[in-house]
Amino acid sequence: MDITASRVVVVSRVVRASAANALADFRATYTWYSWTFGWLGRMLCQVTFFALIGSFLHSPEQTRYLVLGNSVATCVIEAMTVVVSTSWERAQGTLALMAAAPSEMGWVFVGRSLQWPVSGCGTSLVALLLLDPLFGVRFAAAQVPALVVLVLLTAFGTYCFGLFLGAFVLAAPAVRNIVYNAAFLVTMAISGVQVPTGFWPYGVRLVAETLPATHGLAAVRALAAGAGPAAVARPAAFAATAALLWLAAALTAFRLSAERARRHDGYEFAV
Repeated sequence: MDITASRVVVVSRVVRASAANALADFRATYTWYSWTFGWLGRMLCQVTFFALIGSFLHSPEQTRYLVLGNSVATCVIEAMTVVVSTSWERAQGTLALMAAAPSEMGWVFVGRSLQWPVSGCGTSLVALLLLDPLFGVRFAAAQVPALVVLVLLTAFGTYCFGLFLGAFVLAAPAVRNIVYNAAFLVTMAISGVQVPTGFWPYGVRLVAETLPATHGLAAVRALAAGAGPAAVARPAAFAATAALLWLAAALTAFRLSAERARRHDGYEFAV
């Protein structure tokens, strides 16, 4: 087995083992009842709230714009939870062990919070397929597979961005909730969820272009509008590219964080 193949095997084992912890965390956090009537119900109410703004404006077009954007944004909100959960390792005392382990710490964190984008995809798809038709947005059966792929791409792309932020929150876990809320609120504001990206000044639009959610949502809107494959694939490709770049940045940030911890005798406990 060559070095590249061996490294892929090691990374896959690390991510798989970390993902098993993520699943255990999710089971400890939610039951089917609390997820369905707690988290999912809350997110559907949020989507409905924004959709009703369009209804109050007597604008079917604005209603469809808002319900579609906010339905996709639910997976963004949940995927961003990785910013918070990453810092939990310091409170649990496991971060120093990760820094001392021979495997790369970044890949551990890639798998460690996978429950968030997976759950977020479920939330978004429920909203898109069951709630959105009530407000005039419908997807044909033939479009559903593409819709699933685009939601997955948006959620996991946002997850990579959240991992990058989480690597920095490790140094200041007390601000984890501030960073989390600021990150998803800014994303919702500038990525085309509530208003088109063209509404914002040029500098803000440049920032929005770096976010996978901006391109993932654009692809979903193109699909909902019945655009051709090329019109859907182009923003989807941009979303995938942004996701890979954020993943590379996150892995680099975790690597530097671990190196710093080793030089300064590890991570201290922090709540």
